[in-house]
Amino acid sequence: MARGGDRHDHSQARPKSRLDALKASLGSTKTRAFLRLLTSIGATRTQDTLRLLPFVVMAVVALIDFGSGPTFGLLPLLALGPAFASVACGLARTTVAGVIALALCVALGLYNDILWTPRTNITMAAILGVTVASVLASAGRLRHERQLADVRSVAEAAQRVLLRPVPRRAGPGIGVAVSYTSATAEARIGGDLYEVVTTPHGVRIIVGDVQGKGLEAVETAAVVLGAFREAAHDEAKLQGVVTRLENALTRELSGEQFVTAILAEITEMADNTEIGEGTSITVINCGHPAPMVLAADGERWFADPPDEALPLGMVSLKASEAVPHQIPFEPGDQVLFYTDGVIEARNGTGQFYPLQARAHLLGGTDPQLALDALRADLLRHVGRPLGDDAAMLLLRHRAASSAASAA
Repeated sequence: MARGGDRHDHSQARPKSRLDALKASLGSTKTRAFLRLLTSIGATRTQDTLRLLPFVVMAVVALIDFGSGPTFGLLPLLALGPAFASVACGLARTTVAGVIALALCVALGLYNDILWTPRTNITMAAILGVTVASVLASAGRLRHERQLADVRSVAEAAQRVLLRPVPRRAGPGIGVAVSYTSATAEARIGGDLYEVVTTPHGVRIIVGDVQGKGLEAVETAAVVLGAFREAAHDEAKLQGVVTRLENALTRELSGEQFVTAILAEITEMADNTEIGEGTSITVINCGHPAPMVLAADGERWFADPPDEALPLGMVSLKASEAVPHQIPFEPGDQVLFYTDGVIEARNGTGQFYPLQARAHLLGGTDPQLALDALRADLLRHVGRPLGDDAAMLLLRHRAASSAASAA
């Protein structure tokens, strides 16, 4: 098989400075957890500030009115207290803010000798009305927050079922790492899918991309993953797995929907004491971007299939079955599977993400940290939320010496 990439110098594939190493480390799991902690602390401080704001505003208005006298007419501004309280406070605190505002209005009216004047009466009526409206608004906000929390808990449970954590190892000496970035705000899953299962027929892998976005794409991804998890154990050949996926999608899909996918099987696995030569990956490409191979000698190339099949869900258009092909997978090699959300990610000037040029980021000792570094670089390249889901799955065939030490 011809290798489509050029050879790269190892010296260029490594970070050139401590700054580059620091940038690469920004994508690590620990770093992202620390950033999430800082974000949560900032959000907590913001909530505390919003809860104190109504009382601070009422105190400032009362002090200014106390010092300036009745001519300034600041009493109506006391209604800002319960109004601000409805934004972040509960029912009790919002009610207390309204009571305090009304009490301050009465006290300042007595002090300025304008208590039962029309202007003061209208101000007290306004404060009372704003307080009632604020309490109702606060009750509605709390109800929606509880509903949103329930929906999020159900969504998180569904996410854990749909995209289960993959094993860190897929057999002796084979490391696995996964990265997923959803284009939907505050979601961890979307139309992209992946799975790694160990079966009697070997380790089998799927990485796919459902046409479209939103809940419909998630539903289709669930159908594909459910069918794959079952067929991967039952079917002796990878072509049989593809057929099972086609049958499942034929029952579920409608219209012109389809799923691009790449199915792989690691063959000739070694035992626990020695990594055998000649290990390879059998691949069936159903209209999906070709995986990138990073050979131990530094060569990088895309494993384009000699006969690419149509995407899943287009069985009526297929003239023949999908034909598998082999990817060499020797000790020290890596294979990166990904979806088009990675290679089609654009920066502010419209340039696509240069995946092959950034492959040196995968040279770290830990596959997951290396893939996290690549994901962080992808997000820096785009500089904003991704326009499409981006999934990556990295397979690393560790060298015999490192595998023996890990054992």
